[in-house]
Amino acid sequence: MKRAFITGITGQDGSYLAELLLSKGYTVYGLYRRKSSLDFGNVAHIAHRITMIEGDLLDYPSLVAAIKESRPDEVYNLAAQSFVGASFRQPVATAEIDALGVVHLLEAIRSVKPDARFYQASTSELFGGVYDTPCNEETPFYPRSPYGVAKLYAHWITKNYRENYGVFACAGILFNHESERRGKEFVTRKITSTVAAIKHGEAECLELGNLSSKRDWGHAADYVRAMWLMLQQERPAEFVIATGETRTVREFAELAFRKAGYDIRFEGEGENEVGIDSKSGKILLRVNPAFFRPAEVNVLLGDSSKAKNELGWEREVMFSELVSRMVSSDIKKLG
Repeated sequence: MKRAFITGITGQDGSYLAELLLSKGYTVYGLYRRKSSLDFGNVAHIAHRITMIEGDLLDYPSLVAAIKESRPDEVYNLAAQSFVGASFRQPVATAEIDALGVVHLLEAIRSVKPDARFYQASTSELFGGVYDTPCNEETPFYPRSPYGVAKLYAHWITKNYRENYGVFACAGILFNHESERRGKEFVTRKITSTVAAIKHGEAECLELGNLSSKRDWGHAADYVRAMWLMLQQERPAEFVIATGETRTVREFAELAFRKAGYDIRFEGEGENEVGIDSKSGKILLRVNPAFFRPAEVNVLLGDSSKAKNELGWEREVMFSELVSRMVSSDIKKLG
């Protein structure tokens, strides 16, 4: 029976990955940080099947102890300060967690369990300002946020540990992937949770930033399957995981409202753009300049041909179903 150790296990990706590995017969260990009260987050429903180990990416001795206890065959590093907007306000904390934290974990693996296979959660934000889309494994990086820069360090240090120390280390350059478990600070979940609140009469209007930003959106359950596939290969490598399609924030919001029974039309431009309900004439969406980033990334589009050819990976959840699941889930939660 294989043993897996997951950091960030209580988050969106960690919970789907834990479910996947448990379904495959793995013994699963998860890292958690000590708080005033233990919160299992998205893995509460399977917490009895997971062994939780206290530790922190910023505390190297705790990671050594965690690797000694779990003796993993596979390590998945999904823990991070993962909100791009917050990285502009907390650049130092983001660098410490997302960059140096990865070195701590890799060193712990190298010292205690050097034969463990390692997965690093890289991100499409590595590409940032690249406009030669779609991006693949050979596209030069150009991060446009402290988050992207920190993740770039983590990406390269992962590759360095593979080449210099022989660690089986992979990095998945995952484009935007969402789900019903996404945190509300992310724009997709902000949209669906606010649409649900409007549906239940608990909110009047959704406020967003740049509606024209284009993203390559998939479902997290599909993407964690790609993570697992990477660690089952004969040789470690980097892989881009994406749908190959882009949608604007405007399109996401419009579809979310439609799934909730609203038909909105957009009027105005830029900061003056609004979304109006065709039936009631009420403004249900406004642009708020406060939500624009200091450095905007206008387009992120990925090419996952390598993953399809070498891993046999294909997405299963289409964009419309993704939005429908998120809206239905949030309406149900409020209902």
